[in-house]
Amino acid sequence: MFDVIIIGGGAAGFFSAIHMAEASPNMKIAILERGKEVLTKVKVSGGGRCNVTHAEFVPNEIVKNYPRGEKELLGPFHTFCSGDTVSFFEERGVPLKVEEDGRMFPSSNSSQTIIDCFLNEVDRLGITLLKNSSVVDIALSQAMDNPGGWMVQSYKKTYHARKVLLATGSNPKIWQLLRNLGHTIETPVPSLFTFNIQDHRINGIQGVSTNARVKVEAIKYGSTKISVALKSKIPKPPKLESEGPLLITHWGMSGPVILKLSAWGAKVLNDYKYNFKIIVNWLPDYHIGGILRLLMQIKDVETKKTVLRTNAVEIPRRLWINLVKASGISETTKWADVSKIQLQNLTDQLTKSEFFVEGKSTYKEEFVTAGGVDLKEINFKTFESKIHPNLYFAGEIINVDAITGGFNFQNAWTTAYIAAEAITSS
Repeated sequence: MFDVIIIGGGAAGFFSAIHMAEASPNMKIAILERGKEVLTKVKVSGGGRCNVTHAEFVPNEIVKNYPRGEKELLGPFHTFCSGDTVSFFEERGVPLKVEEDGRMFPSSNSSQTIIDCFLNEVDRLGITLLKNSSVVDIALSQAMDNPGGWMVQSYKKTYHARKVLLATGSNPKIWQLLRNLGHTIETPVPSLFTFNIQDHRINGIQGVSTNARVKVEAIKYGSTKISVALKSKIPKPPKLESEGPLLITHWGMSGPVILKLSAWGAKVLNDYKYNFKIIVNWLPDYHIGGILRLLMQIKDVETKKTVLRTNAVEIPRRLWINLVKASGISETTKWADVSKIQLQNLTDQLTKSEFFVEGKSTYKEEFVTAGGVDLKEINFKTFESKIHPNLYFAGEIINVDAITGGFNFQNAWTTAYIAAEAITSS
């Protein structure tokens, strides 16, 4: 008999176990992990460096990075936020550093530092770690000595516990077990992915990065003249628009601006079956109406130079060359000879380039999903189930996800800490 069984040997599972054991040293705690290795997502995060959290320490600001869970996490972040995460690791001899974009990593630049910290703490605190223990059933305990408790069955053995904390991340099998227990699971869809685009304007210039504003639009098929009302009310899709660094890749587009759109638009882009249109403004800092006037002035001043060789605006040279060609301006055309129509075409390419997205690719090794346990069925003061007492949740198993930058890990740390506090104090 355990006091607590934590299902899931990942970031949230370990973090909660450590806090429970420190708060209640006599508590019998077990972590059940389905695989032969633990903390696998920690290991690959941030390219093997582990993006532990983000240097945003104000709860009202950090919640803005969560497409799902923004409202619900505000209270929890007032209890445990990124500053507390920094303190946790530094107290255990793992200093963190801040990079220019706000992401925080261990100073060692190695995720193994975080893994070693967790494993050492679990060993020091006497927490039972059971690997190769894939859970096949979770049910209310029928044992006389465990009223209100739980039975957890793995492939190997049946365990009993007074309380259960689920920290299994995006695990369809566990979600199905929760459905069997009466919980609602928001259908999971991918989040944090890059856009697959085949277009001559970005072919051959992979590695180019620049600031851009990107807007997502649905692809309209068929005639727009049909006026018969087929539905009583057709909901308008949410506005999906963002600005930030855009990276051109072998397969299309990536970078923070694309990843942010993939997170905020996870549900909508899934509905589009990952076939949609984006409008890219390569010059978001410029007034659109002034671009054409700027090009006209350059035409009057740089008469003898070719348009192709004169990078008139602040974008990477290789991108400028491709956009000039896409505007119908040849390599030998001089500014004196370029027509107003061609300059208008170039203005459009610079400020509203249309690209068609056909599919997605997972962002590095970091697979994140939007979906999970319905937030209405969770008490966000304790992270206990509203349906079953003594059943708790932490991490990505619930319908919370964030943009890239350490925010998903912060959700794991915060939810795990609050669940641990609730379990040890009840």
